[in-house]
Amino acid sequence: MAAKDFYQVLGVPDSASQDEIKKAYRRLAKQYHPDANPNNAAAAERFKEISEAHATLSDADKRKQYDQMRRLGAFDGLGRRPAGAPGRGPMGGAPGAEEIDLGDLSGFGLGDIFSSIFGRGRREEPRGESLEAVVEVPFRVAMLGGKVPVTMPVVEACPTCAGSGAAPGATITTCPECDGRGTISFGQGSFAVNRPCPRCRGRGKIPSQPCPTCQGAGEVRTERRVMITVPPATESGSKVRLKGQGQPGRAGAPAGDLVITFQVQPDRFFHREGLDIVCEVPINLAQAVLGTRLRVKTLDNKKVVLRIPPGTQPGRKFRIKGQGLEKNGRKGDQLVGVQVTLPAKLSPEQEELMKQFASSAGMAY
Repeated sequence: MAAKDFYQVLGVPDSASQDEIKKAYRRLAKQYHPDANPNNAAAAERFKEISEAHATLSDADKRKQYDQMRRLGAFDGLGRRPAGAPGRGPMGGAPGAEEIDLGDLSGFGLGDIFSSIFGRGRREEPRGESLEAVVEVPFRVAMLGGKVPVTMPVVEACPTCAGSGAAPGATITTCPECDGRGTISFGQGSFAVNRPCPRCRGRGKIPSQPCPTCQGAGEVRTERRVMITVPPATESGSKVRLKGQGQPGRAGAPAGDLVITFQVQPDRFFHREGLDIVCEVPINLAQAVLGTRLRVKTLDNKKVVLRIPPGTQPGRKFRIKGQGLEKNGRKGDQLVGVQVTLPAKLSPEQEELMKQFASSAGMAY
């Protein structure tokens, strides 16, 4: 029987994104998992196909190699040579034989490719999945640098059974499906793909009674609090990758990474222009006309005295050197814009004085 195409197994097009592949796998794996279909051989076989397809298509390198084989038409599905394709039988027989001689593929560079995907070596547990999170950071922390806490949902080994899936005091027997290996092999011709056994979940052992905490899964969902270091001058959309801070791997495999995307919260007083920090301060008409001195706060909560000269026009900006952001050996300034505020209503005396001022200055009103 010809093996199915990996994309057909998951029901996705060959242009599917990694997210679409993951969603399709999770949906099908939940539907056909042996726990949801006890004593159903057809569902168990379907689960094997789904796991096999996902294992290759979810790995960028293996997917690239698999797609190369599909484009070259060297194989039908998972490993059969199409009828009429050039090749030799296992004993040098006629073309069209189902056994594959890797020597025939050396000219195409496919021998190493096939071995990489369907290798016969020792099964290695994949590292844990990488986790992604968007973290909102206060403006000052993003500009000056600091730390923010992040709470991440993770799946860890069950504390009750230590990952064995067995209830306390339960007897452990060898899994009859995989004979205790923890893996099952399936494939085409002389090639076999090793995948975790669906019955024992790759442990090779079956308990007489499942763990009451994790229901035999050996894993529990929990939350982990992580302190994230925010680099100075961080912008919205910038990312950091924390090695080994993602989902823990199974059976001692390395953990995945944690990818953080920063979202900088706006500040009511400051905003950023490159390496410069910009703010606005209000002054009244008399201060703009006669001049004054203002105490202006900086990003690090210092107070700087700023001289406003007489005749200052609305919107004029003053520069406080060295009070901006520092990055790559460069440092910006703080730009202070003045906003002249006018009184909404004048008293009769103030109105008369304003008229005298305007008349002496030659201004029409």
